[in-house]
Amino acid sequence: MGEGEVISVSTHYLTPAEGGGDVWSAEAASAGRRGAQKIVSAGEVAAPERVADLLAVEQGEPVVGRRRIMYLDGEPCELTDTYYPVEIARGTGLAGTAKIRGGALRLLAELGHVGVRAREDVAARLPSESERAELALNADEPVLELTRLTLDAHDRPIQVDVMVMPPRDQKLRYEIRIG
Repeated sequence: MGEGEVISVSTHYLTPAEGGGDVWSAEAASAGRRGAQKIVSAGEVAAPERVADLLAVEQGEPVVGRRRIMYLDGEPCELTDTYYPVEIARGTGLAGTAKIRGGALRLLAELGHVGVRAREDVAARLPSESERAELALNADEPVLELTRLTLDAHDRPIQVDVMVMPPRDQKLRYEIRIG
């Protein structure tokens, strides 16, 4: 790992963490850094168009959304919006702003929803004004947007994550096993 470089391995975010800890904090700690997160909001929201398509619901239908700001060594480094179908998340810890003991993936598994396949799309773009402010970006600095769709064994969507991060010092790692 280069000086200050962050390597994010997607596979760590697809299964519940060992010991029920916070995957982001553990990943940062493995690099000698300090990771933290703040849950900004949670609850039922109208599904944005792209999220509605991924969750196979109508645009504007209610979904459960959780908005978080991720911090690395005390600095904001990622905005993460996570969405769940209401029939999975309504009335659960996923719809609240408290940290979830053991993490969201563990709670999903306890509710009978285990992800077995994920698809990720990564795009570069210019940030919105609010993203620029929340991430403390320079006026000409782009962002990476990573969208992850997680599906269960029946190919039903159970979670959509939309992550926005500056590309500086960022490295995304994908490990693929075939067979």
